[in-house]
Amino acid sequence: MKKFKNLLKQYKLDGYIIPKNDEYFNEYVSSAKDRLKFISNFSGSAGFAVILKNKNYLFVDGRYTIQARIQSGKSFKVITIPKKFPKDVLKFNKKLTIGFDPRLHTESKLNFLFNIKNISLKSVNKNLVDIVWSKRPKELIKPFYSLSKKNTGISSEEKILEVKKFFNKNKVDYLLVTAPENIAWILNIRGHDSIFSPIPNARLLMNKNGDIHFFANPKKITMIKKSLPKKIIFHEENKIEKILTNLYKNKIFLDSLSCSIYYKNLLKKKNIIVEKIDPIHFFKSIKNITEIKNMKKSHLSDGVALTKFLFWIKKNFRKKKITELFAQKKLENFRKMNKSYKFPSFNTISGSGPNTAIIHYRASPKTNRSLRKGDLYLVDSGGQYSFGTTDVTRTISLDNKSNYIKEIYTRVLKGHIAVSNFPLKKNSTGSKVDQSARKFLKKIKLDYPHGTGHGVGYFLNVHEGPQSFSKNNKVNLRDGMIISNEPGYYKEGSFGIRIENLIYINQNKFEELTMVPIEKDLINKKMLNKNEINWINKYHNRVRKNLLKFMNFQEKVDLTKACSPI
Repeated sequence: MKKFKNLLKQYKLDGYIIPKNDEYFNEYVSSAKDRLKFISNFSGSAGFAVILKNKNYLFVDGRYTIQARIQSGKSFKVITIPKKFPKDVLKFNKKLTIGFDPRLHTESKLNFLFNIKNISLKSVNKNLVDIVWSKRPKELIKPFYSLSKKNTGISSEEKILEVKKFFNKNKVDYLLVTAPENIAWILNIRGHDSIFSPIPNARLLMNKNGDIHFFANPKKITMIKKSLPKKIIFHEENKIEKILTNLYKNKIFLDSLSCSIYYKNLLKKKNIIVEKIDPIHFFKSIKNITEIKNMKKSHLSDGVALTKFLFWIKKNFRKKKITELFAQKKLENFRKMNKSYKFPSFNTISGSGPNTAIIHYRASPKTNRSLRKGDLYLVDSGGQYSFGTTDVTRTISLDNKSNYIKEIYTRVLKGHIAVSNFPLKKNSTGSKVDQSARKFLKKIKLDYPHGTGHGVGYFLNVHEGPQSFSKNNKVNLRDGMIISNEPGYYKEGSFGIRIENLIYINQNKFEELTMVPIEKDLINKKMLNKNEINWINKYHNRVRKNLLKFMNFQEKVDLTKACSPI
């Protein structure tokens, strides 16, 4: 930190912004690109730091407040956004010059966060964290690979034609694709550039004729060249700057979510810029028949693994010492029993007792608790399968007898059922669904500090837009979209509850993908109406029918009991 603060003087800065994301704006960055963790020790997947000469700030959303205080509270003032937005905190009597790396920020996000009186933003082409990061891990370079039409449902040629229609409608000359997941979708390729998602770190420049310039590390494209359309011209990653600089008098569409200020500045001098959400985000969000079919298979495999694991926990927590980390490894072993399983889709959250209240808790040797009688155990996990992505949360009782906890759990469950039963219309949006999930907690003046659900990719990112169930999401919900349904409640230092299924939209109705029993020992049946009871019984009947043949004799007994009518 001392070396870093000396750089502030050298570059004539009063402060510097360090985001979590890398230059590809990936949610899960490699250890070699995790500048925020290096400088602050914060390991969460979202947030940013502002380091001034005399003070350090760490901004996180409500999911990470407790975690950030534990990991970084000694050196950083932790601020939760959006409840306490930066402009309410960073008030200065004198003008300050704050530096940033233009490759790591979009213009809209930076202006939104730092439209603050007395702050002047200064672009710095050298990343200051990289200068002081002497023992930086090396990046592993692995080649991209192609998916067949059998597993994607639509060929890359067909997808390119679909995107070409967008050019005609919007009268643009070029589309700069900067989000790796969008490149994965349009070219039916995957990669190894994220620990939890098979994304390919690359860039793509497409013109209105369907011609494509593809920018990536040459070592990564060796396996995909022959399978991709012939119109694609391959370039080394660093050639993109020269090609973008040479474009002039064109109308160029940029992705507001992932196009850096650096690229935008290269283009805007000689061209007309249209900066909105890349249309591929919307194309990708609508899963085709093949993708839905494969996602169902993946969720069945995942349901078998998680259900076996939950039965194992229930049977053994009283007689064996089971820690959070041991339980996490055990679940991973259950998943590995399936040949189609590849790796986790995010860091497993395995928490017991008060750790369940940390929304994105990550067990470590320092925090590792044993599962104890009377506690709750919350496990939020997912897997990447051939082919599909899963995400599921279950909160189970370790002989917990608290009537208050049962009431809260039942209110969360009522919100979960309200989402599943939400009557979709042509113009339904995620914000309306989000409201329905919260109403049962709000009746007793409680709430949760995260969205109710996020979009999910097809063998891609576990968090995928543009659709979500959140307070401000106005994207229309469409057939084929996959979204999580995960209301919860968290009492700091005491307990946390979350119930999460993945659902998809089929003929304007939500259908369940997740196949795992819901904890009946925490339900207060008296709080449920007939429709809610019918929903639980119907869901459990489906779970039992789907999973039964994959269970051994004792597990069949346990499954029948877990899925019996309430």
